[in-house]
Amino acid sequence: MCGIAGFCDFTQDIRGPEWQVVGWRMARTMERRGPDDRGLWRASHCLLAHRRLAVIDPEQGQQPMTVTLDGRTCALCYNGELYNTDALRSRLSALGHRFRTRSDTEVLLHACIQYGPEVGEQLEGIFAFAFWDRESLLLVRDRCGVKPLFYARMGDALVFASEPKALFRYPGLTPRADRETWQEVLAINPARTPGHGVFAGVHELPPGHLLRMTRGGVAQARWWNLLSLPHRESYEDTVAHLRELLVGAIRRQLVSDVPLCTLLSGGLDSSIITAVAARAYEAEGREPLETYSFDYTGNREFFRPSSFQPDADWPWVERMQREFGTRHRVLTCPQEPLVELLETAMEARDLPGMADVDSSLLYFCREIRKNHTVALSGECSDEIFGGYPWFHRRDMLESDTFPWCMDFSARSAVLNPELVAALELEDYARSRCQESRRSTPRLEGETGDAARRREVGWLNLNWFMTGLLDRKDRMSMYSGLEVRVPFCDHRLVEYVWNIPWEMKSRDGVRKQVLRDAAADLLPEDVRNRPKSPYPKTHNPQFEILARARLREILSDPNAPVHAVVNRQALEEGLLSDAGDYGRPWFGQLMAGPQMISWLIQLNGWMERHHLSL
Repeated sequence: MCGIAGFCDFTQDIRGPEWQVVGWRMARTMERRGPDDRGLWRASHCLLAHRRLAVIDPEQGQQPMTVTLDGRTCALCYNGELYNTDALRSRLSALGHRFRTRSDTEVLLHACIQYGPEVGEQLEGIFAFAFWDRESLLLVRDRCGVKPLFYARMGDALVFASEPKALFRYPGLTPRADRETWQEVLAINPARTPGHGVFAGVHELPPGHLLRMTRGGVAQARWWNLLSLPHRESYEDTVAHLRELLVGAIRRQLVSDVPLCTLLSGGLDSSIITAVAARAYEAEGREPLETYSFDYTGNREFFRPSSFQPDADWPWVERMQREFGTRHRVLTCPQEPLVELLETAMEARDLPGMADVDSSLLYFCREIRKNHTVALSGECSDEIFGGYPWFHRRDMLESDTFPWCMDFSARSAVLNPELVAALELEDYARSRCQESRRSTPRLEGETGDAARRREVGWLNLNWFMTGLLDRKDRMSMYSGLEVRVPFCDHRLVEYVWNIPWEMKSRDGVRKQVLRDAAADLLPEDVRNRPKSPYPKTHNPQFEILARARLREILSDPNAPVHAVVNRQALEEGLLSDAGDYGRPWFGQLMAGPQMISWLIQLNGWMERHHLSL
């Protein structure tokens, strides 16, 4: 895993020292993504810059990597991991390619030479990369969007990077906000419209897309998409097929030349990953698998069950640790860092995000990085198997806007009412949702609830899941930690997409097909445990500290957030009693202590980038 950056301009020679300085400046903004090494390469019209987090073949995988074949020099700048490296190397070797390292980077470079713009179809893994082939620049992003890639145009130049902050080191490219910027941030943040970079003029290369620049111009195309097809297998065969895909995805992602661990909450998804990994380690005669779980100071005292979070994680974590003999660490986050790291988390993400959900993950990733470089996480299972309430509740299923934020009142109550009206925030969110629904890959003849759930699943994958993946990438990579997500294996996603709802939620039990696929992998009580979300603090001290920080910000008459908020509403509401720790965080970041935290991030974002309305 790494950070990549660069630019291409066919109208001028960019080999001069001043362009080298620009390249190094862009790379420096992402040194946390790649603390192990740095590199830069230039041709007449293209510059590639790289920051490296060494995971596979640390000694020989330096980037940018080049190769000269028949007088043709090609270069690659790559962020990600390939899980079919050995098979792809064998295939390329049979075609005449020769290799000098064990790194997946070299395999990918030769694959780009061999397959050109169709290279993505040959790859299994998570990736975002730039490939230069004498007279063209090719940018490619993985199928589910696990690894980020942004770009912008500056005159005749195409500028790209893993993170927007690096783009702004290119001469003339500065952070700007237009009407859509504010609509994205205030109406649908922490999600964002696919392909939208939020900053004016900045674009995100969407998942499963490529972009190619030649002297003739720039063209973007989709190279992968889900297909809606009839599901022909019986339930028993479906369970067996799913089990095979799932175990295979997890095992392929255990390859690493540096210390690897799993994140274990005691829930179904992380427990499956830990069970498969622990058994694989045992079968190979390796040391016991190392695992981590997350908690907060005071949670055992202040936790109260709710419909959203019916029980605490820690007894289930202990159950799994005993069952599989992992070497386990419980990471406990104090309340102070949750507030102190809010603006750091915003800086890592380049945007206001999921408030304390971001700052806590940043804290935990930093702690994990002290001992490990790679972690496996259970993200995205609920997205592909339909584990969230909006797949089950009639009102959410039939909502004409994003089902995870149907009620806009919590946001509008604290925002400047004139701004809410002028930006038409509710209408913006609704129109984006409906636009996305219309792009759902349809199954011929599918109607009613089945068709509706497919639409909601499409929204889930393209909005909610990409938001979680962005959060996971930014917080982990800002800590120099690589996090892999086996549930985003594309073959698994493609297969589950077409499993009928009556199988996914058999007998009305959420994710029953996954539970049945985990039979004999997990203890029965763990296998049947109800969904539990990412852990949050239940300690009221957090609200006290966050409220004090927001009051400190608002005491400054020059704080940019004044232009956005309704100060009277804040004084009468959140600044007197934020309350309600049982409310789910998804999409409702604008409620309770999280709204306070989000406003702190929003002010920091506006201040850092000199943005105003």
